[in-house]
Amino acid sequence: MQNFPWDNHSSVSEFILLGFSRDSQINAILFNIFLFLYLSTLVGNGLIITLIHLDSRLHTPMYFFLSVLSMLDMSYVTTTVPQMLVHLICQKKTISYVGCVAQMYIFLVLGITEGWLFSVMAYDRYVAICYPLRYKVIMTPWLCGAMVVFCGLWGISCSLVYTVFTMCLPYCGPNEINHFFCEVPAVLKLACADTCLNDQVDFILGFILLLVPLSFILASYVCIFATILKIRSAQGQLKTFSTCASHITVVTMFCGPAMFMYMNPGANASPERDKKLALFYNVISAFLNPIIYSLRNKDVKRAFLKLTGWGRASE
Repeated sequence: MQNFPWDNHSSVSEFILLGFSRDSQINAILFNIFLFLYLSTLVGNGLIITLIHLDSRLHTPMYFFLSVLSMLDMSYVTTTVPQMLVHLICQKKTISYVGCVAQMYIFLVLGITEGWLFSVMAYDRYVAICYPLRYKVIMTPWLCGAMVVFCGLWGISCSLVYTVFTMCLPYCGPNEINHFFCEVPAVLKLACADTCLNDQVDFILGFILLLVPLSFILASYVCIFATILKIRSAQGQLKTFSTCASHITVVTMFCGPAMFMYMNPGANASPERDKKLALFYNVISAFLNPIIYSLRNKDVKRAFLKLTGWGRASE
């Protein structure tokens, strides 16, 4: 039987996730809050996927990418929140070694894929605004699918590097992770070896996986804003910019905290700060994404009114 590369280096068979508090009353309050956020995230993102699937007017590249983002967000929170909810109301807060590795890997795959998907969505807005007459010719279904597959494969491969570099270190105790799930920076603090190489790898990968797509996004929006400024009417400028506002907001909420988390040296990291940052880009952003896209998007609101039948009353 083939062993994992980290099997010979660790004597820890399970980890204890300390979570947010040891106070049962505080945990009960947090349980209700996070349960609401989790269910709302599933309902909100599920509704967006349903609307895009059912309404033919939303069968465009922009909404295709939005549906993929919603699926990633639903998967993203499901990787961490259900276990966190169980730990908030149960005395036992353990996760097996293999379970920790699996959670870490899946979380990274989804997070990295989502980060690069944002750059693809920015490119879509760039083509739509800067080359509107060629939009359908450039953004073909094949190209859209290929870009999503690229994001997924990039996430799968880079996450493997992250996970192997983290879990090949020896973990001989203590086994208490000061976090609510198995995230790389929190797990590294338990390693019984020097983690300087891991910190360097994390910084380099953070640069590639966060700053590179952010550079693509920035370059796309520089071109978009230059095109918007050429529009003579203020109303036309505002209408064109409104198609990008939701994307800019979502990118800022996700990439800002993630960049601060993964590009900061491990020695300077604060466990409490890290938990708040992780909570923001893992739970809060996934909860807010469907709200941001639906409130600022007339097409989505129109599709919702059509689905519920409320739209007929106003026609």
